[in-house]
Amino acid sequence: MIKFIFKAILRDKNRSVLPVAVVSIGVFLTIALSGYLSGFLGDMIDQTARFQTGHVKVMSRAYAENIDQMPNDLALLGIDKVHQELNSDFPDYTWVNRISFGGIIDAPGENEVSKGQGPAMGMAIEMFSKNSGEVERMNLVNSLVEGKIPKKSGEVLLGHEFAEKLGVKIGDELTYMGSTMNGSMTFASFTISGTVRFGVMAMDKGTVIIDFTDAQQILDMENGTGEILGFYKDEVFMQDQAIEMREAFNAKYADNPDEFAPIMKTLGEQSSMGTYLDLVDSVSGMFVVIFIIIMSIVLWNTGLIGGLRRYQEFGIRIALGEEKSHIYRTMIYEAVLIGVIGSVIGTVLGIVVTLLMQKYGIDISGMMKDATMMMPSVIRSKFTLQLLYIGFIPGLLAMVFGNMLSGIGIYKRETATLFKELEV
Repeated sequence: MIKFIFKAILRDKNRSVLPVAVVSIGVFLTIALSGYLSGFLGDMIDQTARFQTGHVKVMSRAYAENIDQMPNDLALLGIDKVHQELNSDFPDYTWVNRISFGGIIDAPGENEVSKGQGPAMGMAIEMFSKNSGEVERMNLVNSLVEGKIPKKSGEVLLGHEFAEKLGVKIGDELTYMGSTMNGSMTFASFTISGTVRFGVMAMDKGTVIIDFTDAQQILDMENGTGEILGFYKDEVFMQDQAIEMREAFNAKYADNPDEFAPIMKTLGEQSSMGTYLDLVDSVSGMFVVIFIIIMSIVLWNTGLIGGLRRYQEFGIRIALGEEKSHIYRTMIYEAVLIGVIGSVIGTVLGIVVTLLMQKYGIDISGMMKDATMMMPSVIRSKFTLQLLYIGFIPGLLAMVFGNMLSGIGIYKRETATLFKELEV
């Protein structure tokens, strides 16, 4: 029976081409939209984790309360002991030191005249440590526009737009002016090793990246750090596991009244990311559900119209003695096959487009020249296992339900009136 129906679908183009095409397009759009939402929203979370929050973050309680001010005077001290504890209790995570700081960058020119000055958003990472993975995590190699990654103390990476604004090039000297952990003024000279472009305008316009040990020396933070970031070794954020870690770590210091005692926070508890994570789950799910419902209605109508167009055919088959129940079953079998064929075609096309967008993306940097929010300038889709089956919901079920509804008319046909209809 199935083989017979399949041959009928292939041979009768009027019966199969339009439904298969509509199902394929609907499933394709469902897959493409779902992959796009997963990629775009996921990239924002991943980028925020890598550059700002980590999957979890350890800092002093006082620092955590004023974190938006980058209060290095409230930094976490005695980090050797803290790292030993973290590595022992949570070996599945990589723990790295970060220091965020601000100040003024001056580009000295000829005759003691400055070429340019500007406020800088400084970031100190463990560039010289082979085990930290910070160079890869920050994607510094691929972000390089000119020059190279610093290899020794005193070298600095500069945001490419920031370098153009200051009018400096590779090998030029820069002077940093700021304040230490203790509140005193500090000055330091650096050599530009390279310029980077992260695709985040908020960073490219004023970022200075130096090695962590240089920052400790400049800011008088011996054996201290602003933040210790933890990243799961698979680089995938798992919220439930992060919450369990936070509760276990903070319980050790619950009875410690010292405001400089360490405290751990998850990604969801920083930079309003908790609200964003909830929003991502609800919005992405809502968009996919709405789109599935819309496509289901379209495909439902396709099945309904297809069944109504064959009203006379069903009458002839009944007149020839075929049972109504048999006609109804073959109609449903046919809808299942059309739904499967269209869903497979649409799923394959949708996954191909998703994989292409995941690899190449769509560059929207031209639309973000004045953006201050940290978000990716290249929109990418993301392939997930969900995409392998989500398209079958509208593609298969809606097609079958539409045909089931239209097929009810088969049972309303009266044999006595069929010959009069056929004569017409």
